[in-house]
This record gives sequence, structure tokens and C-alpha cells, in this order.
Amino acid sequence: MGGYGLYVWGAYGVTFLLIGVEIALLVNRSRKCSETKT
Repeated sequence: MGGYGLYVWGAYGVTFLLIGVEIALLVNRSRKCSETKT
């Protein structure tokens, strides 16, 4: 990748990590919301 491989794959890694954190937070919030409704 012309010497930019570390930057490119690092950017992919950070992006997927943040997407995973976002999904985990949404699932956690959804569970808390459904627990309070019942």
C-alpha cells in the first residue's frame, strides 16, 4: 500500500472498534429500557 498500510489498517481497526462499542452501548440501553417497562 505504498507505505501507508499501517495507517489504513489502523483506521479500519479504530472504525470497527468504535462501531462495536456503539452497538454494545445501544444493546445495553435497550435492555435497561425494556427492564423498566416490565
